Formats: sequence, structure tokens, C-alpha cells
Amino acid sequence: MRQQVAIVMTEVFLRRLTPALIPFVRHEQDFRIVSIHRPIDELIEVLLELQPDALITEWLPNITEAMLKLGLPTVIADTDFSYPGVTSIDVDDRAVGVAAAEAFKQAGFEHFACFGNGTPYSGQRIDGFLQSVDTTVSVLTDSAFEHARYSEHFVKPDDSLREWLEALPKPVGIFAVHDPLGRFLCSACQQLGMIVPEQVAVIGANNDELVCGLSYPMLSSVAIPWHAIGALVGESMQSLLAGEPASSEPILVPPGGVVMRHSANHLAVEDPLLRRAMSYLSERLKEPITVGLMCDELSVSRRSLERKFKEFYRCTPWEMLCRMRVSYAKKPHL
Repeated sequence: MRQQVAIVMTEVFLRRLTPALIPFVRHEQDFRIVSIHRPIDELIEVLLELQPDALITEWLPNITEAMLKLGLPTVIADTDFSYPGVTSIDVDDRAVGVAAAEAFKQAGFEHFACFGNGTPYSGQRIDGFLQSVDTTVSVLTDSAFEHARYSEHFVKPDDSLREWLEALPKPVGIFAVHDPLGRFLCSACQQLGMIVPEQVAVIGANNDELVCGLSYPMLSSVAIPWHAIGALVGESMQSLLAGEPASSEPILVPPGGVVMRHSANHLAVEDPLLRRAMSYLSERLKEPITVGLMCDELSVSRRSLERKFKEFYRCTPWEMLCRMRVSYAKKPHL
């Protein structure tokens, strides 16, 4: 007999997990989808009418706790909060901040800032970032998106954001704790006359292609392994339905690397030749290029280019290309 599992979450989060959950339909799990954006009283009423055997949901303040009172076997797909009898699964948010910081340091940045939204994961991601750099980091928390849906983009920068951005030393690498904030930040810089990425480089988190691809310039972002998280959600639900106990500790999944796009493309140098060279390498990682070919196309002598690379990056252009290819190969290409 098929066991009915209610999935209560936003469409954005459901889209992330669906590819990994599809195989579990063949394991006698019948998924019923309910939007978490329903008013809470209506949401509880729908669940009581459905009478599911179990629940998969995401964490939202006040809403998740109300659903847990129903006493269903539950998997929460995006929190490291622990609840009795509930399996919590999440990306390691501190490691997300570390990944962003390491990407900025590898690009040669000396000035850093963080742009948060006041949520629990925001604080953890910023903590990871701060622990990874050995200099002062300016942090701004913005609540402008508190009532906006994840994919919405209509908020204008206010005076506090303008003053913060203008006061930051340039060039600066700013970590935005999730992609909508990163997109908003790129747009704000454009409106305020700040050049991205030459003056302000931005890295978001989640690597949501619908957000990153619709940002100008396209947004760099820490990749979250949604397929791995979705698979763990499905496996954990199978265990609960089989009568096995929930995990006593949150299950944390390490993030992938930073997917570099135009908003932070190794251009944190004043030397225009180095910016051109790094852009050239970034855009051709999968092509059979050589340093000689790059020098020809950039109209620069090999000796001059290698001297500049050693002065700034402490490596040759070929060594930099190898590093970037290794980093690219380690990233999850979902």
C-alpha cells in the first residue's frame, strides 16, 4: 500500500529537491504537494483533511513549529534546528561562508564585507566568512526583502545601503548570504555608479540559476548540493516510514565550490592587463588554450605577463590556469 507523504514548501525549494525525490515515487511513496504560503490555519486544515502518513517541509519561522504539533513523522529539509522525533537536514552554512571567503582571497582581494538578512542561516554564513579572513569585515543587515518572495526583485536601495557601499574601501569583495541579496546588491551598485566587479565584486549563495542568470552582471555564487540534500530527504523519509528513529543530530551537507560568473571574476586588481588575462582564463577553462596563445590574443609578451603574474599572484599564468581548472573540476555541475 502506498504511503502518503505531504510536501509542504515553497515552489522554489520544491524545484530544487524534485529531481532527487522522483526515484522515491517508485518506493511506494505518494507525494501530495501543498504550498507553505497558505495562511497557517488553512494549511493545518488542509493537512488534517489529507491525513498524510508523514511530512516533508522546509523551515519557516512560526509555520514549521505549528505543523510539527500534528505529530507526523517529519523531515525538515533546510534547517539545523533539532526537534524531538524530527530529522533535520541542511547545508553546512558556516562552510558556505568559508567557501565565499576563500574565493575572494584566491582572487586577491584585501577588503571584504558581508551583506545579510537577519535569518539564522545568514548569521552562520557570515560567521564562517569572518572566521576565514584575518582582517576587519564590515557587515550590513538588510530587512528590505522580509515580505518579498524569493524570486521577486523590485526593492530599491535606501540611504543606509548607499552610505555603507560608499564607505567601503575599493576594490571590495562582498558576500551576500543568498542569491536574491546578491542580485539586489549588483543592481544597487549599478544604480549608485559603482562598477561590478572592478570596484565591488559580489558572491551570493545557493547558485540558483534563475536568479544568478537574471542578474546583471551575472551573479557568482556558492553552489549548494541540492541533489544530495534531496536524496538525503528521500532516504530519511523512507527510514521514518519504516519505523526507524529520526536522526538525533542535524545532518549537515558540505557546500560545493563557488561558481564564478561576471560579478566576481578574478578582477580584483588595478592592473588592466591582469584583469584581461584573468577574464580570458576564466572564460576558457574547458578549452585547450596555452599561455602562448593567450599572449598572442592579448597582444602582450609572455615575459611581461609572467612577471606581472608572479608579482601579484606569486605564480605563473600556467600555474594559475591549472589551479582554476582543478577548482572548476571539484565543483558540482548540476
